[in-house]
Amino acid sequence: MTHGNHAINKRAAILIENGFEDVEFQVPYQGLKMAGIEVVVLGSQMNQEYKGKQNKVSIQTNGTTTVALAIDFDAVVIPGGIAPAKMRINPNTIRFVQEAMAQGKLVAAVSHGPQVLISADLLKGKRATSFIDIRQDLVNAGATYLDRPFVIDDNLLTARQPGDLAIFTTALLNRLGYGGKEVALPNENDVNAEWWKLADAWGGSTKGEIVQALNTALVGEHYSQETLEHYVEKIAQNLEVRSLLQEMIQNKQQTIQVLEARLHELGEKPSLKIQAADAYAKFKTMLQGNDEMFLLRSALHITQIGAVDSYELRHKYTDPKSTAIFTQMQADLTHHEQRLGQLYRSWMVAQRQANIRAGTGTTA
Repeated sequence: MTHGNHAINKRAAILIENGFEDVEFQVPYQGLKMAGIEVVVLGSQMNQEYKGKQNKVSIQTNGTTTVALAIDFDAVVIPGGIAPAKMRINPNTIRFVQEAMAQGKLVAAVSHGPQVLISADLLKGKRATSFIDIRQDLVNAGATYLDRPFVIDDNLLTARQPGDLAIFTTALLNRLGYGGKEVALPNENDVNAEWWKLADAWGGSTKGEIVQALNTALVGEHYSQETLEHYVEKIAQNLEVRSLLQEMIQNKQQTIQVLEARLHELGEKPSLKIQAADAYAKFKTMLQGNDEMFLLRSALHITQIGAVDSYELRHKYTDPKSTAIFTQMQADLTHHEQRLGQLYRSWMVAQRQANIRAGTGTTA
């Protein structure tokens, strides 16, 4: 994918250290280069090859922040991953970013990239966003955190996660004077744009990878739904637990519909592995007894697995629509995990008190 003959005389620096999130470097790097913008990769060492966190991208530096001058660039881009934790302890990198901000250069950070801005003391009074893991860090640094694909405040541009990369890069290009219909870029605020296609063209997730992720989530939700339906049948006495499990089943049915709808939008169908997941769930639950404590603990276990898996899915792929689905899944599963945990703890306390009363001969 190219953007026609609309090249502009601009220079951008991308900061790097080992452990950068591969797509968070690759997508803005390719987007800038394909727009005809000169990209300079700056690390802490000259002619050093740096490797991405996922081992998919390796890149050699063009220079270092030790000697680079912010005045020579129009923009500075900070990818996420674990690299920002190393950048933020490098005084040369901090000085370079501070100078860029003071000179009014566009400073753009995605995911964990704002950690560098925190150490540079550049977020006080600013509106910004980041990956959810460091949200409180931004707030503690004096920023107003906004849960949006990207946030612009004067010359500061921040984004949340890989799912926002195409939008983030488009916003970056727009502010460097490259954008609009003449270069076939969507409006940065168009929620219905097929951002995944643009991200794919810039080195992000392919359609096949996105479809595989959706099917992975779909298989997990089918397995969990089938399992919980059998648990409801076996838990006859505890109405509170039954009610929660039924609520979870209904939530999973809705999630399955959303996942299938996204697959349909991409012109794909659910994986045949779903049938195997349903069959395995039926077989496994047949082997389990009717002990309510055990079943509650098992429901908690599969919910915890789902919460972890959806967390992993939400920050891997460069499709904002699929990322939004995975994010909602994680929120729902975490909510249900907490409620199951509360029921389990209450049940444990009640059982312990019953055992004490039985041992002492007392009555309630």
